[in-house]
Amino acid sequence: MKAIWTGAIGFGLVNIPVKIYSAVQDVRPDFDLLERKSLARIRYKRVNEKTGKEVDWDDIVKAHYLKDRYIVLEDTDFEEASPEKTKLINLQSFVDEGDIDSVYFEAPYYLLPQKGGEKAYSLLLSALIKTKKAALSTFVMRSAESLAVIKPYQNILLLNKLRFHEEIRPVDTIQPALSSISRQEMEMAVALIKRHSGDFNIEDYKDEYSKELMKLIRAKARGKRPTVRKLKVTKTKSVDLLEQLKASLA
Repeated sequence: MKAIWTGAIGFGLVNIPVKIYSAVQDVRPDFDLLERKSLARIRYKRVNEKTGKEVDWDDIVKAHYLKDRYIVLEDTDFEEASPEKTKLINLQSFVDEGDIDSVYFEAPYYLLPQKGGEKAYSLLLSALIKTKKAALSTFVMRSAESLAVIKPYQNILLLNKLRFHEEIRPVDTIQPALSSISRQEMEMAVALIKRHSGDFNIEDYKDEYSKELMKLIRAKARGKRPTVRKLKVTKTKSVDLLEQLKASLA
């Protein structure tokens, strides 16, 4: 597996050389886009909008449009903007992970030590386990600054990218019109929640849709016509709410 970022963790004056690896893998069926009639694959080309000619990757640059013209940026420019953040994950503070709202969590990555950094890596891992803390930091990956939390996970360090606060849309812009709830309705709803409460185990939840989709794909490959199942979602009316809660408990 290829590392997607190489640098170091700054833990006080201790630098821990690390590499970042993606912690996720796509297990869903892969699809190609085809023309319906010929079943030929659809290809996308990078073309010059003025000439219509295809452009090689080596001739493509990134640019920012500023004051009626484009400012071209090279790879070195992204590093020069903040060289310390492109190569250093400087641990800025230590917090309780439970204090971070789930709305901020984005993508997870594995952090592994480079050669010579094993001792310091082990120390940070053990210290975070002992204090039950997570470390907050900002760093630059793929020409964009990311907020990140680093925590122990199954005897390694896990880096979770976080969204910045300004990226979260304010809730007050989409507040729903809430209705009043009767005491009996609340009691029924609480009883239903308690009946189905238990310890969280992620392994209890599987991607069942992808499995069913693969069954359908294999059936079509054998020339079988799958049965079309349709589901009509009905809305629970306010007058039926209490009766349906009772039926759920029954």
